[in-house]
Amino acid sequence: MDEPLRKLNALIARALKFVITVLIAVMVVPVTLQIFSRFFEFIPRYIWTEEVARFCLMWLIMLGATIAVRDGTHFDVDVLPEPKTVHGKAVARLIVHVSMLLVALIFIAFGWRFAAFGYEQSSEMTGINMLSIHIAWPLAGVCWLLFLAEQILDDMKLYANGRHGSR
Repeated sequence: MDEPLRKLNALIARALKFVITVLIAVMVVPVTLQIFSRFFEFIPRYIWTEEVARFCLMWLIMLGATIAVRDGTHFDVDVLPEPKTVHGKAVARLIVHVSMLLVALIFIAFGWRFAAFGYEQSSEMTGINMLSIHIAWPLAGVCWLLFLAEQILDDMKLYANGRHGSR
């Protein structure tokens, strides 16, 4: 059951990394225009550059957080004591991953409403429908859900193996 999920998650992670790369490249253009327009009079001061850079940054943050959930490179806080057994490690990881799963569900539920709200609005400077920006929140939640499902399955396997004494 978990092999198709692993393949799907690997495909999603690869696609997200590609999109992040494209977004960084896209963001370089308006930021560069902003910088050069301050020093050279012949380059006009475009007002849309700030908004496009901000929108790219929002997407980069949400997609970067999603990749961090997949890779386990997101920041964490040691609230629980360091487990001494495999069984304890599995329980600690399950607590963390289920907590993150709850946050993912919040992002999906409230992000959906946020995206619907964005559908009714347009950007004043560029005219972009705000759904294209607001959809990043529920999309991140769905990706977190998929990535965390894989990690929770791994945690349950670790728990089962630790219970039987094997590592």
